[in-house]
Amino acid sequence: METGLNSAQLHLVKLFSFVRTKTAFSELQDVLMKHYAKEVDRQMDALWENGTLNADKMNQIRTAHIRTPYK
Repeated sequence: METGLNSAQLHLVKLFSFVRTKTAFSELQDVLMKHYAKEVDRQMDALWENGTLNADKMNQIRTAHIRTPYK
């Protein structure tokens, strides 16, 4: 039976079956958020080091008007 989930997603679904309290859920959520925050930092550092991102580009991003236009 095809679930449409990859192996990591299936593993997380199984892991969440052990979460029985709001506190346990919050703790697991905190661990996952910290993990992905570190990954974002790592990727941003790599972009900075290879020159894809720099102070000028950060200023352009900060002042860019990139909202979706509504008609």
